[in-house]
Amino acid sequence: MRITFELDPVDLARFDEALRRAERRVACADACEIVDAARHALAAMPHCTPGFVRRRLDQVGDLIAMLEDEAWALPQDERAQVLRVLAYMGDPEDMIPDHVEIIGLLDDAIMLELLLRRLDRVIVAWRDFCGQREALGAPPSECAARGDWVRLLARQREALHGRMRGSVAGPGSA
Repeated sequence: MRITFELDPVDLARFDEALRRAERRVACADACEIVDAARHALAAMPHCTPGFVRRRLDQVGDLIAMLEDEAWALPQDERAQVLRVLAYMGDPEDMIPDHVEIIGLLDDAIMLELLLRRLDRVIVAWRDFCGQREALGAPPSECAARGDWVRLLARQREALHGRMRGSVAGPGSA
């Protein structure tokens, strides 16, 4: 079954305000604390979480992995956007408390849908990077070959960073 609804500007303003509240609550937190709070929120989700919510929550795990992927080296602007999503996810005082069965997670699913759409280019670029890194295989043990491997991975990362920012056309870019 598919259910569609429209959010008008007033609805969107409520979500924006909820996001700003979450950001204010973590204004003095560092990235590790924000990530830990998001991890905790994910772990605390009930096993009976509806599928439409679970699919969006699973992407939060991907955002955490992307943020912590040292080889990807997510640029600061995009890193801040990902941390905004995680700050909202880790906020126990979001629009509808999560402990309210089924609908308590509905606002989280809607907010995630809105925020993940904004991050789509970033997520797609990181997934492409992971695929390219996997295709390269493990780094060689020989020093010169390892240097070539690292430089190739860095070139791929830079090209994907450019594509994700819209400055370079590439496969999958719109």
